[in-house]
Amino acid sequence: MNDNKELLGTAPIGKLLFKLAVPTVVAQLINMLYNIVDRIYIGHIPGDGSLALTGVGVCMPIIMIISAFASMISSGGAPRASIYMGKGDNASAEKIMGGCFTLQLVISAVLTAVLLIWNEDLLLLFGASENTIGYATDYINIYAIGTVFVQLTLGMGAFITAQGFTKVSMVTVLIGAICNIILDPIFIFGFDMGVKGAALATFLSQAISCVWVLVFLCSKKSSLKLQKKNMNVDGKLVFPCIALGLSTFIMQSSESVISVCFNSSLLKYGGDIAVGAMTILTSVMQFAMLPMQGIAQGAQPISSYNFGAKNADRVKKTFKLLLVSCLVYSFVIWGAIMLFPKVFAGIFTPDTQMITFTANALRIYCGVLCIFGIQIACQMTFVSTGNAPCSIIVAIVRKFVLLLPLIYLIPNLVTDKTMGVYMAEPVADIIAVTFTAILFAVQFNKSIKQLSTKEIIK
Repeated sequence: MNDNKELLGTAPIGKLLFKLAVPTVVAQLINMLYNIVDRIYIGHIPGDGSLALTGVGVCMPIIMIISAFASMISSGGAPRASIYMGKGDNASAEKIMGGCFTLQLVISAVLTAVLLIWNEDLLLLFGASENTIGYATDYINIYAIGTVFVQLTLGMGAFITAQGFTKVSMVTVLIGAICNIILDPIFIFGFDMGVKGAALATFLSQAISCVWVLVFLCSKKSSLKLQKKNMNVDGKLVFPCIALGLSTFIMQSSESVISVCFNSSLLKYGGDIAVGAMTILTSVMQFAMLPMQGIAQGAQPISSYNFGAKNADRVKKTFKLLLVSCLVYSFVIWGAIMLFPKVFAGIFTPDTQMITFTANALRIYCGVLCIFGIQIACQMTFVSTGNAPCSIIVAIVRKFVLLLPLIYLIPNLVTDKTMGVYMAEPVADIIAVTFTAILFAVQFNKSIKQLSTKEIIK
């Protein structure tokens, strides 16, 4: 633990961010493969690949909700654990981790029950058609049973990163990804299980990753120990974590709501091919966003620890470096998508018609991705410094105030209504990034000034 304190509290920011962010970015890239490899294999199933891909795509809103609950606990709990570590209070940090573990078990049980009872109703609501509902239910029925492994792998893995063990976090994701990539073709094609095989491969891969995470957190190597005595949910410690994590939950769960709105509108204007293209668009967006989020997660322990230690200068330097890194990356990936949209679309399907349609939609959907580094850097710094209200506000504004209405408004203003649906994303992003930047400039300066005069955690 002392070595990590020296790193987080005194090491040069540039070298430290590089050391923490590189494994996290690699982990996010691997995680990206983990998340989309099913869709790549499914899209290449002979004969029914396109319909099967669309069916699994309809499951994405449900999977997003499962991940959102895990992120609500982890993205609130891990930064607050880091802040307590910065204050030298490891006992409270361990109680936070233990309470979050218990809470995730409860959430997992509820989600599993809901999905097994009402899966078909939810899938039809989320955009499944008569042609795709069979594929969707086959996938989600198996995936639902593994909800607890998804929750614990994503949720408790964040507490490994929060301690500065980013290489261990990278290995966690690497284990699951390798297992999934190996098992997918075996179950999908070798055992001729189709989408059921893809779900089973994901189930087993997440279970293996979960075991790895829990074994590490219970070991002597972990600075924070997962112990039975700390597994009571202490409201004074855990409830503030939920409040802080609400912004991430809103961002991710709203992706589910937005996905439903996109799918229903696209099904109305463009049919199954438009919904299938949306599955590819969201996969490409994951590819674009996850490394950027990895950089931000690498910066989180630095910002949180030094905010807890009241070291304003290091907090400011960390944000500036994070902002520049995210912007450079967002410009590079935006340029690649704009220049080679058919290459990205072709990863997921051999269907020429689908590739052409998706390439046109992709250029519109990712039109302003180049500036999104601002949103990610500001959002993560709000979370890292414990500013729950602002992190929630920017999440709500982007998704519910802007994007949701625009999905229905813009198609009525343009000739090509299907492409008008995709156009809602870049229009919302331009306004949201501007709003976030202004709010951050005001609130971050206030937080820095208050570091020397107020207690950070009460």
